[in-house]
Amino acid sequence: MSETQDKPAAGNQPDAAAADQTKAPDAPDAPYKPVIAAKAAKRANASVIGMVIALLLCVLAFLPIVLMNPAPKGESFRPPIDVASIAKNAEGVAGFTPVSPDTGDTFTPNYARWESGSGTGVPTWEVGYLTPKEAFIGVTQTNKANPTWTLQQTGNLPVTGTRNAGGQEWELRDSGKEKRSMVLEYKGTTIILSGTASLDEFATLAAAVVKSADQGTAPSGSASPSA
Repeated sequence: MSETQDKPAAGNQPDAAAADQTKAPDAPDAPYKPVIAAKAAKRANASVIGMVIALLLCVLAFLPIVLMNPAPKGESFRPPIDVASIAKNAEGVAGFTPVSPDTGDTFTPNYARWESGSGTGVPTWEVGYLTPKEAFIGVTQTNKANPTWTLQQTGNLPVTGTRNAGGQEWELRDSGKEKRSMVLEYKGTTIILSGTASLDEFATLAAAVVKSADQGTAPSGSASPSA
């Protein structure tokens, strides 16, 4: 075999190099795009639609309940307190007829209760009222008052005079600021009004208290002096 047959022809080398140089560069890899089958996409859409329908059905089911039980509006809502009924229930254990003043729509009761007096030794009938001017007056009544208890109930306020209300002379104890009390010994019980309302509002409620006491049955016992 000759030497010329083992070597490639010199003329073919430039052509090969040119072919390598003109060869196009590899194209960059295209981003992968997942493909969802048509049946799978249909099932996914059906699931979403089903969830929406179920949610709407739940809303429609609870809507009548919400409409029939509207929520209280604002802070002005207060549950009704039937003072007369609660007082009647307390009469059996009180030993006297608890007052249940009729104030119409002007004074709003926010509690009415019988307290056994386990802490003070003096069982009491208690009613709280919000006045037309949004002040507060608490009514406390007992047939077992004593001077110490009365001082505690009136906040140790000094006696500053008297105030006529409901045809009765109430003892007035006033702080000279907002707090004041009116005390009345009537029909065998001690009745104390205490709060931050004006004297006019005190007098209005006190008159209703006296009227209620006059309509009740007078108890057999008598209260101790309040001072």
